[in-house]
Amino acid sequence: MKLKELFEGISVLECTADPELSIGEIFYDSRKVTPGSLFVAVSGFAADGNRFIPMAIEKGAAAVVTAKKPETAVPYVLVESDRLALALLGCNFFGHPARSMTMIGVTGTNGKTSSTLLLKQVLEKCLGAKVGLIGTMANMIGSETIPTERTTPESFELQALFARMRDAGCTHVVMEVSSHAVALERIGGIRYDVAAFTNLTEDHLDFHKTMDAYCDAKAELFRRCERAVVNVDDAYADRILAAAVCPVLTTAVEKNADLRAENLELHSEGVSFTAVSGTEKAAVSLPIPGRFSVYNALTVLGIALQLGISLPDCAAALKTVSGVKGRVEVVPTPGMPYSVLIDYAHTPDGLEKVISAVQDFCRGRVIAVFGCGGDRDPMKRPIMGHIGVKLADFAVITSDNPRTEDPMAIIKDILEGVKQEDGEYIVIEDRRKAIRYAMDIGKKDDIIILAGKGHETYQDIGGQKHHLDEREEVAAHLQELRKTNG
Repeated sequence: MKLKELFEGISVLECTADPELSIGEIFYDSRKVTPGSLFVAVSGFAADGNRFIPMAIEKGAAAVVTAKKPETAVPYVLVESDRLALALLGCNFFGHPARSMTMIGVTGTNGKTSSTLLLKQVLEKCLGAKVGLIGTMANMIGSETIPTERTTPESFELQALFARMRDAGCTHVVMEVSSHAVALERIGGIRYDVAAFTNLTEDHLDFHKTMDAYCDAKAELFRRCERAVVNVDDAYADRILAAAVCPVLTTAVEKNADLRAENLELHSEGVSFTAVSGTEKAAVSLPIPGRFSVYNALTVLGIALQLGISLPDCAAALKTVSGVKGRVEVVPTPGMPYSVLIDYAHTPDGLEKVISAVQDFCRGRVIAVFGCGGDRDPMKRPIMGHIGVKLADFAVITSDNPRTEDPMAIIKDILEGVKQEDGEYIVIEDRRKAIRYAMDIGKKDDIIILAGKGHETYQDIGGQKHHLDEREEVAAHLQELRKTNG
């Protein structure tokens, strides 16, 4: 592809490279550069890609793209934003694959994963569509699963993935859109047919610094879509609505909205309610317990309506969906008097919601096992400590993914928010031992919540991923107990 074709629609400040250059590949990692390729020098947080321009040229790069004028004599293209340029180069290189599919983006602190996974099943059932999925748990092309490292891939990989989806016959793409993805231009050049907002609670303040800045990053998505779905029960909904420059369908349980949930019934097997849209009503049931499941269902119903799917058809499809792995997931505990649930709750709001949801149907005690991730927003740690100990009948404070931080230092931060009157708790740093302890103290009708890991099957300690599947840990301890009790 010629250089001038790659830069179609991209604002160029200066160009010393030959526009007729034939470019075979594009890289933003200098270690991967091949002869005749284009190197995009991205200014990152850990390292500045401009430092690696000499290495890229030495490895045969035909030209470099940069937002900083190179200090050495190399063929370059100077742009305003290196990140936006990388995203738009990806769009041009892969032939704008998103334009040939119906694009749906879901953003919010909590509920993104569940909503997108449920929506994928609804689109498959209602439309017979082949659906691509991009999210926290995995990327999917129809039924094919592709492991993922982050919620939204880097922009060039994202366009490559869209191209794979297009070539595989996908007609729809459902994706989680993180605030980082918006702020770092990973979704640059993408226009969404529908964008949806679930909620906003404290998270990622190490990156965004303030809640308003965090909200504004998510609100930007609603300037890049044709239609929107917004949960107006959320305190930040007005800020999202102010940013939306398209027709909006509002959803709510508490407030007046275009789509409402009425007659809620919450039980251990799931939720049921009546969805009301104007004069139309439909009975909805979902096999995932918790009040938050009602909000997730409303998000899915709202998106379906914006896509032209009828309320009764979407409601019928929701009745047949399977639960979401790691979201209020019931772990088999045959023969035991208590129940064990696994949930991905790793934010203050997520932890509060899952404990509150379980309290709605728990006949015994709620025992919460939780920690906080390392190298992430430290401000939420004491808040989670206070919520976990106060709301649960008993809390086991442990390690989550400490990453490069000292696990006990993280736990110390958690304990800063725990007051003496909050409730009972114990600290057990080793997560495996913490799970076993919770099971050992479990009594009749108790529900043990293993919060934070969800679908993950590893624990990141010291920057290294070690295998840890909580389902396996529960099963292993049950086997140990049976051997001990003979």
